[in-house]
Amino acid sequence: MDSSHRPLRIALIAPPWYPMPPRGYGGVELVVTLLAREMRRLGHRVTLFGAEGSEGGTIMCAPEGLDAHLGQATQVLHEMTYLARIERMLHLLGPFEVISDHAGFGAALMTSLLGTTAPVLHTVHGPIGVSELEFYDSLAANGTLIAISGSQRRQAPRLAWAGVVHNAVDVNELCVAPADRDPRYLLCLARICEEKGQDVAIEVARRCGLHLILAGKIEQTPASRAFFRHRVEPFIDGAHVQYLPNVTGAVKARLIAGATAMLAPISWPEPFGLSIVEAMVSGTPAVSFRQGSAPELIEPGITGFVVDDIREMVDAVGESYEVDPFDCARVARERFSPQVMAGSYLRLCRWALAGAPDRPTTVEAFERLSA
Repeated sequence: MDSSHRPLRIALIAPPWYPMPPRGYGGVELVVTLLAREMRRLGHRVTLFGAEGSEGGTIMCAPEGLDAHLGQATQVLHEMTYLARIERMLHLLGPFEVISDHAGFGAALMTSLLGTTAPVLHTVHGPIGVSELEFYDSLAANGTLIAISGSQRRQAPRLAWAGVVHNAVDVNELCVAPADRDPRYLLCLARICEEKGQDVAIEVARRCGLHLILAGKIEQTPASRAFFRHRVEPFIDGAHVQYLPNVTGAVKARLIAGATAMLAPISWPEPFGLSIVEAMVSGTPAVSFRQGSAPELIEPGITGFVVDDIREMVDAVGESYEVDPFDCARVARERFSPQVMAGSYLRLCRWALAGAPDRPTTVEAFERLSA
């Protein structure tokens, strides 16, 4: 068999916080679920590590419900316990040809110290500030990083990047609604915190004269709880602004597909807007501030609009009526399907197995390698 097409033996490491697929919040877990399913469909031998409650075929190394420890003093201990179990299982179940790691800083350190000859591809799912840059800069040389957007990769151009691979969404679980949607409403689907801009979404909806649905859990930090209490909750009246703490499955799919537009009034360099992509593949235009990955995800006038202030966001909502939902969905599904994502990861796996020749030096070159 041609070595460029032979099945690979891949260890795929998910975070420990939510089962796969997640039953609500858990964007990284969703991405890893889709990646594992598609790699297996293509005939690769994937050993998936994750939390209890995950679908069959997962080596469960963490108990269900660990998300209760996120942001708590116990978070690090539970994360290290999970990684210690995975380290042992990697030796017991190996050898693997490639390790694809999605489990954060601790896993990046653990896999860099394994002493394995298998290349490790660590996907960075969060923003890169000064502290993150210092950490990744210090890792052993056998780890290679994958960015989830060109924007994220440009935050740290000197790191050992292997490529840029956009996240996928579950296109089979999302639906498309006709353009003549009724009643009309705006949707903001994100965790509730200041950087996601729910207070701005409320003001945009007020100026547009449209009902707004806020969906997402309240981030459990003192600042985010205060943000919700003072700048969001007073406006939730059910008539103009509605709040849904958690939406999943078919209810979530219909909610996204029925919206006039998905608002993303973000105020931070978001590495990847998963809800933006979920909207676009559902035929719902995404309207985002010009931050982080938004300009590379949204195709203006086709799948949404990128704006610079509240006034432009209000105008873009008006223009959203002209977006054809089926064209929007077709274009987005061509870019953000699990098939596209898995194909990019597999090309990077084979590149790493070949000894990572000719490491690219520009974002464009990274994207060509991943494409």
